Amino acid sequence: MMAVFEKSERLRHIGHLDIQRAVQRALRRSGLPVSYSKGFNPHILLTFASALSTGAAGRREIMEVQLDREVSPEEFLEAMRTAMPPDMQISAAKVLDERHIALMAQVAAADYTLTLDDGAAAAIFAEKLEDFLAQESIMAMRKTKSGMKETDICPLIHDLTIQDGAIHAVMTLTERLACKPGMLLDALAAFCGMEEAPRALVVRNRLLGMTESGELAPLETL
Repeated sequence: MMAVFEKSERLRHIGHLDIQRAVQRALRRSGLPVSYSKGFNPHILLTFASALSTGAAGRREIMEVQLDREVSPEEFLEAMRTAMPPDMQISAAKVLDERHIALMAQVAAADYTLTLDDGAAAAIFAEKLEDFLAQESIMAMRKTKSGMKETDICPLIHDLTIQDGAIHAVMTLTERLACKPGMLLDALAAFCGMEEAPRALVVRNRLLGMTESGELAPLETL
C-alpha cells in the first residue's frame, strides 16, 4: 500500500528516524495486517520514497507499507487516520502492483517552497534571479561520503521562481544526484555577494517521478 502523508511545520525539527518510529507505532495501533520481516528481530516492512531532512516540513510525503492481506485504500485510510499523530495525517492511499518499481527508485525530483526570514534578502534574490539562472554553471558544495565536493547544480534546477518573499524550486532528487535547498540558498547568496545565506522555512510540497514521455509528474500518480 502506498500512502501520502504530511509532516507539518510543527514537526520540522523531528528527524527521519523519529518519523519512522511514529509511523510504526501508528501501524501497530491501527490493527491493520502489516507484514513483518523474518529473523531474530522482526520489524514492520515500511519504506519511504525519500527521507525528509531535519528542519524541513513535507506536504505530500510518500511511504509504502507491506500488508499480509488485501486491504482497500478506504479501509487503510480510516484505520490510519485515527492512529497517526495529528501533525502527520494521511491524505491518500493506493494499492500497488506487486511488480511495481520501488518508490525510492522512481523519485526524480522534488518541488520546494523556501520562505525567507529576511525580506531584504528575498528582494535581492528576486532582482538577481534572471542573471543567476543565465550562468552556464552554478557551483555549490555537496556533502558526500568522502567529504565536501563542489558540484554544478545548474542542470539540477528544473524550475526556479521567487514571489512574495518565497523561493519556489523544482530540483533533481535521486539516489545519485540531488540539489538540496541549502545548496541552492548558498549558491544564491554567494552570487549576490552575501556572506551567508538567509534562514528559510523549507517545505517539500511533493515528490516527482518521470513519466514514460520524460515529463515530471507527482510520484503518487505514476
